[in-house]
Amino acid sequence: MTARKKPPSAKQVATKAASTVATKHRATRPKRATQRALTLPPPAVARDFSQRLRTWFRRHGRDLPWRRTRDPYRILVSELMLQQTQVSRVVDFYHRFLDRFPTLHHLAESPQEHVLEAWAGLGYYARARNLHALARHVTRDGDGAIPGDPGELRALPGVGAYTAGAVASFAFEARAELVDTNVARVLARVFAPRRNPKRPRDLAQLWRIAEAVLPARGNTAWTHNQAIMELGALVCTARVRHCARCPVQRVCATRQAELAAETSAR
Repeated sequence: MTARKKPPSAKQVATKAASTVATKHRATRPKRATQRALTLPPPAVARDFSQRLRTWFRRHGRDLPWRRTRDPYRILVSELMLQQTQVSRVVDFYHRFLDRFPTLHHLAESPQEHVLEAWAGLGYYARARNLHALARHVTRDGDGAIPGDPGELRALPGVGAYTAGAVASFAFEARAELVDTNVARVLARVFAPRRNPKRPRDLAQLWRIAEAVLPARGNTAWTHNQAIMELGALVCTARVRHCARCPVQRVCATRQAELAAETSAR
């Protein structure tokens, strides 16, 4: 004969009821936001930011060889060389490399060891291997021309989101946003001081800001993209912010917060 179960005590009933209420509360309460909402710059602010940048760049931008061409091959070579390498070191390598491999077809038909030999001294040899693989892919499997669409560019060996945007913008004057280390730093300081470019989610939001402040016309976007990269390299650097000579300090959230703090401390 099966023994009857003892009825639960009053304490057990109360404990179960409390547990049920707590569970329902956890299920129905709104979840805490895992990411701060992103506010994009208003159109007027975006236009002002870009105009100030472009005016400054026309006066202070460096005269670099890859800025004097719209040849997608030469621009691609420069962009891959500039990854992890300072501009001052790249200039000489850029000229020597193009003297040896003046076109994409010359590069594609050369043995890889010759390409690596010409790259010697720059380091990060995966860049040279990717460039050689890209040249062979485009000339042998494609139509022989580097594409101008960022999506098609990203399908090529060694080409990421930044490089695709750079080639599309600088060679084809496409309206293509681009975010490298310098650009991410500038955008974060000016528009999103609480964003950390080293966090993937924050970096993705900086890409959205980059698109929001980019001018509509392709040739104007060319100057804008060159200018924001130059600002990050020369003025809004990783180690020092030269705010006194920054063309966008009036719309910079970081700078304005500092000035407000200085004023309130007086």
